[in-house]
Amino acid sequence: MGMDGVMPRLGEFLRARRALVRPSQHGLPEGARRTPGLRREEVAMLAAISTAYYVRLEQGREAHPSAQVLDALASALLLDEEATTYLRTLADPSTRRRTVSRRVERAAPGLVALMDAWRDTPALLYGRHLDVLATNAMGRALFSWIGDETNLLRAIFLDPAARVFYRDWARIAEGCVAGLRADNTDRDDQRLVELVGELSVKSAEFARLWSRHEVRAKRAEVKHFEHAVLGSVSLSFENLTVASAPGQHLVVYHAEPGSPAAGALSLLGTTIATTNI
Repeated sequence: MGMDGVMPRLGEFLRARRALVRPSQHGLPEGARRTPGLRREEVAMLAAISTAYYVRLEQGREAHPSAQVLDALASALLLDEEATTYLRTLADPSTRRRTVSRRVERAAPGLVALMDAWRDTPALLYGRHLDVLATNAMGRALFSWIGDETNLLRAIFLDPAARVFYRDWARIAEGCVAGLRADNTDRDDQRLVELVGELSVKSAEFARLWSRHEVRAKRAEVKHFEHAVLGSVSLSFENLTVASAPGQHLVVYHAEPGSPAAGALSLLGTTIATTNI
């Protein structure tokens, strides 16, 4: 897979996002359409630009539209704040991170020590490519199905156990792919090229989701698991960015005190202590 297939050019992004918008979302008739989504002339009309100019944008013959045009396109394509920021990045290559994305990612020793001190809280640290950089004992016990795999995306899309562990696997998979785009805007990132290339070949689901060009950072939510020891359990999820290491995320799982989920975490901690005796 070439570099352009990983970090898209502006026109590729516009085409992909145009296909995701239903005409009825703008009060337009659905009618008979050869392809899903809005027509080019409809996007141009909604953005108050000429169809010819919009066609040039999609074809790559015009790559640097004004801020006003970008805002109008974002509105026409119903982009949220994150996707709009991504659109602006595509239109202004000078904003892409280059130096950061070439560094080898490592977990800071102090952060690892902090995670290890959380005896009752599953935690893991992953990087911008969803490589697992560190886990604490509870995190390893919760995600024991991953085994020796070091990349969450490979585990989620290539390991059948993931579809058992994540009771809402489709939503998790979609969120991880959108998060990968949100954290990576460097066309020169060879690690990203290799990862996306591998997964696109091995997983039709990944290839389909990647082609949608959705951009969304991971947020706090509740995740539903089917664990080998705990059975069905739902845990709250917090995704904390690491200020000293852009692109790294500290993921923490917790439960309301006295809830069945809190009891499950207590059982998991007891299992770890018993195993280590």
